[in-house]
Amino acid sequence: MPGLFSVKTPPNATPLRVLIAATENGAGGTRRPPSPSPSVSRTKPTKKTPDKSGIDEYSLENPDLGPFLLKLARDTIASGDNPNKALDYAIRASKSFERCSAPIAPPAVPLRRERTPVVLSLCFDCSVSSQHLHVVTAIYSSLGRFEEAVPVLERSIDVTDDALAKFSGCMQLGDTYSMMGRLDLSIRCYESGLRIQIEALGDSDPRVAETCRYLAEAHVQAMQLDEAENLCKRTLEIHKEHSAPASLEEAADRRLMALVCEAKGDYESALEHLVLSSMSMIANGQENEVAAIDVSIGNIYLSLGRFDEAIFAYQKALTVFKSTKGESHPSVASVFIRLADLYHKTGKLRESKSYCENALRIYAKPVPGTTSEGIASGLTEVSAIYESLDEIEEALRLLEKAVKLLEDTPGNRSTIAGIEAQMGVMFYMVGRYGDARISFENAVAKLRASGESKSAFFGIVLNQMGLASVQLYRIDEAIELFEEARKILEQECGPCHLETLGVYSNLAATYDAIGRVEDAIEILEYILKMREEKLGTANPEVDDEKKRLAELLKEAGRRRNRKGKSLEKLLDARSAKKESAKRWSTFGFRT
Repeated sequence: MPGLFSVKTPPNATPLRVLIAATENGAGGTRRPPSPSPSVSRTKPTKKTPDKSGIDEYSLENPDLGPFLLKLARDTIASGDNPNKALDYAIRASKSFERCSAPIAPPAVPLRRERTPVVLSLCFDCSVSSQHLHVVTAIYSSLGRFEEAVPVLERSIDVTDDALAKFSGCMQLGDTYSMMGRLDLSIRCYESGLRIQIEALGDSDPRVAETCRYLAEAHVQAMQLDEAENLCKRTLEIHKEHSAPASLEEAADRRLMALVCEAKGDYESALEHLVLSSMSMIANGQENEVAAIDVSIGNIYLSLGRFDEAIFAYQKALTVFKSTKGESHPSVASVFIRLADLYHKTGKLRESKSYCENALRIYAKPVPGTTSEGIASGLTEVSAIYESLDEIEEALRLLEKAVKLLEDTPGNRSTIAGIEAQMGVMFYMVGRYGDARISFENAVAKLRASGESKSAFFGIVLNQMGLASVQLYRIDEAIELFEEARKILEQECGPCHLETLGVYSNLAATYDAIGRVEDAIEILEYILKMREEKLGTANPEVDDEKKRLAELLKEAGRRRNRKGKSLEKLLDARSAKKESAKRWSTFGFRT
């Protein structure tokens, strides 16, 4: 499953699944497709043999035709010929299997033809059915027709009672949803596959550990870190039981666990897992993997402010990458970017910019095998450094180039949405509010289409889009955006989280802008109370909120109400009020 947070599976690890599922000995048996019959028909044709691509409806009732067409579909895929022809063979094979395996009907042929596919699908052999449906799905996926692949995969799961076939179908369906950018549905399918696998193999089988890690990677991509951490712990326990000490499987588990710990801000634990993973890779002679782990170790040292140790880790990795992959490899460029970030944080701006330029030279002339996704990711990281150097136009140029490199496919929507959101922030910083709003709007549309409309990131993007709308005098639109952002962040972060309080503050400002001063005062009183509890009364942000509230109270001729109201009741009461008078707020908005 592709993803920004994917961790590489060891080369000797047990394969997670196959695209075309078939069984020999049940859920834990060998996966191999059955050999189709080599003959086209048992009866000798009296006339000219029909052309492969011109088989009529009556020929579909030949019991040998389904396996033959399935073999043709496989051979066409393997030869790299026209995938549409392979799809046609696979669909005809599906019809043939259904015709030949249906219960014997009265002689009247029309009765057979009118039988619905749903009824027929319950009649034919499940293992053969699941197999050929997986072939159809693989062809649809190769053509990028993922929406058409989904119902076929769902059907392949429904028509079989075999555990391995169901597991393979669930995992392939999850991958298909992932390619469509529907990470939420993808995770749901992986979870179903894991449950089926555990029922068939038990909860301590090494193959269960591989699926747990696969699912954990998906949770990391969705920033569901607690779920990912629990799965990583489970995977480590299984591999400790079944694998030798310092195995490649354990090393991969620890790298993923380190990623989760780093995302949660637990840098010491992340460092411990990375060091143990590096030791395992060294023991197994995986030089390039050790270098990749050294880059991750350098990132942790950088986060901890241990700059000298970070430089040593980066330089060590750089030496290995240059000697094994060449000086123009994207891995070298990625280390240059890490060094550029480090030198920027230590105030050595000239060195930082020099490393950025070195990385950009590599991306300008990529070596064969370099993916456009890899280049786009590197350009995005360099852009962030240029933004920190206040070179906003150059940063925007790099982001625009990154978006052009990424195809606007469902699988890339989340990545492109993140880049467009960052472009929106930069446009806002330089006062290009119309461009900012368009960028945020595009990002919001892609995140909705990807099923990420309930994530904290989506709430933050809505808040930023609301700010751009305010600058364009679109106050009603801004209120709608702030209110939607508020609901999401309350759910994902809680009402007392600083991001949520920032949205409350913006919502109060917009209410003040349309003349709903009383509503604005009540929200601001709640915000001030929360900030005093979390930050203390002497914090500059608390002081700023006090000044804002004082201005509104003075205008309304009131004093501060220190009792406070339940925010839930306050927001419910506010939602019923509507006023048409508009004016600009007496206090600012929070980005």
